[in-house]
Amino acid sequence: MPQNLKPLTAMRFFAAMWVVAFHFTPSLGLGMPALIAKGYLGVELFFVLSGFILSHVYMQSFGERRFRYPDFLWARLARIYPVHLATLAGLGLVVAAAAIAGVDAGDKVLAWSSLPAHLTLTQAWGLGLAGGWNHPSWSISAEWFAYLTFPVFAFVIWPLRTRPWVAIALAVLLVIGLNIGFQQVAGFPLTRATIAWGALRIVPCFVLGCAVWLLWRSDVIRSPRAAVTGVLGSVAAIAACAFVGAPDWLSVCLFGALILSLGSLASTGSRLLTAPLWVYLGEVSFAVYMVCIPWQLVFEHGARKLLGLSGETLPPLLWAVLFVGVVPAAMVVHHLVERPAREAMRRHGVPFMRRRAALAGRVAEVALARR
Repeated sequence: MPQNLKPLTAMRFFAAMWVVAFHFTPSLGLGMPALIAKGYLGVELFFVLSGFILSHVYMQSFGERRFRYPDFLWARLARIYPVHLATLAGLGLVVAAAAIAGVDAGDKVLAWSSLPAHLTLTQAWGLGLAGGWNHPSWSISAEWFAYLTFPVFAFVIWPLRTRPWVAIALAVLLVIGLNIGFQQVAGFPLTRATIAWGALRIVPCFVLGCAVWLLWRSDVIRSPRAAVTGVLGSVAAIAACAFVGAPDWLSVCLFGALILSLGSLASTGSRLLTAPLWVYLGEVSFAVYMVCIPWQLVFEHGARKLLGLSGETLPPLLWAVLFVGVVPAAMVVHHLVERPAREAMRRHGVPFMRRRAALAGRVAEVALARR
């Protein structure tokens, strides 16, 4: 099995809470600090990390022709679909319960015309333009697109394994060129695309993550001190970009440097961000991201109904409960839905698919023998 890169797992929690802060801070009514205003870039950070991790786990087997595409897709579906389906169904139940209780949850949640796209994870491919439901799931649809096309990414990246700096240069050029070109054509940044162009949004980030993995495996960072310096320097540079209003593509490139440094913490033996608490929170981060909007919907409408609050903002103490409370809510989903469903799908689905593949192979052999 590939090395367990615990600092990268821990980083997922901070990325998820960055996105949560971006969504929740307007409810505080005190303005949006520059760093939090860039919280939507937490999705880009996840996309770059996805390219790195999938390369770390599967790229070698692809290059050595041991890659099993059906097994790969099933494992990835097991990773994302149960929580997606649970939040989808949960939102429907919440809106129905709110209507019964006389609470207006809004008329934009249950967008029935986009439900088929949500069920097939194609809502970020321009097929669910009505939006609705659990909006953050658009990025899971983009991830599914990257999973389906992973062999294409691997086919391009693997031949560059002995020239990682070339891969990095090409990936950075793609990030810059696609972001600038999209802005010129569409009139808005690629980093703000969701249901209409989400599948395109992941492409440059995913390629960058794959290229960063090539550089990481070349041991370009060889000491814990250099790795820690890289982490701190990357975080400081990302924060500086937010404060000075630098273009988003620069932050995306810096995410590559951050992930390279975090991965090198593990490969150089550093224990930074390897404590069980941080790793556990990182494991819960997917649920944090997926339940943040349903949790906000339930909490804010419930608080206004029970406490008789008016207006669009929450008192600071109540907002703090909203912000911190997303973590235990996510823990419940993680332990009751995400982990058991993922383990069940991987335990029962892959053997079934392998038996079907073996049966198909035997049928083909019999057919050839009869010729």
